[in-house]
Amino acid sequence: MVAIAITRLDLTAAELRAASAKSRDAQAARRMLALALVLEGADRKTAAETCGMDRQTLRDWVHRYNAEGPAGLSNHRSAPRPRRLDPGQVSELMAWLETGPDPAPVPVGDGVVRWRRRDLQRRLADRLGVDLHERTVGKYLAALGYRRLSVRPRHPKTDPEAQEAFKKASPRR
Repeated sequence: MVAIAITRLDLTAAELRAASAKSRDAQAARRMLALALVLEGADRKTAAETCGMDRQTLRDWVHRYNAEGPAGLSNHRSAPRPRRLDPGQVSELMAWLETGPDPAPVPVGDGVVRWRRRDLQRRLADRLGVDLHERTVGKYLAALGYRRLSVRPRHPKTDPEAQEAFKKASPRR
């Protein structure tokens, strides 16, 4: 077993301990303490176990420290994933939400009285060619400020006058 040497010697063990005390990143501070133990002469296994990691993990952090210094001991965040819908497609989705679905059968209209995520998912695939998971559609809706709560659906051929006449003709309880 060949030990990996810490080649970056711009910070001493005491300075690494001081930097770990000032660090807001607890994981990076723990890694600095492990490196300080190695600089003080502790073997890799003892230094790694003292700081709660495997010796191979400590070896990987020594490589990162040698390459990047103390900044290399923090976890690197990856770039966020690009959005699946561009702003134009999002505005089109908002227009669909505001106008509502077309209750005509599917080849002509949407075949629904109110939007569900599944219906919007199908329409996005048919009209825009974007395949999204149903849950992703829900995330877009939440980001746009739409909530799951909705008014009770009303059939498009409802006759309010017939309903009132029915209520008046019905016997009272």
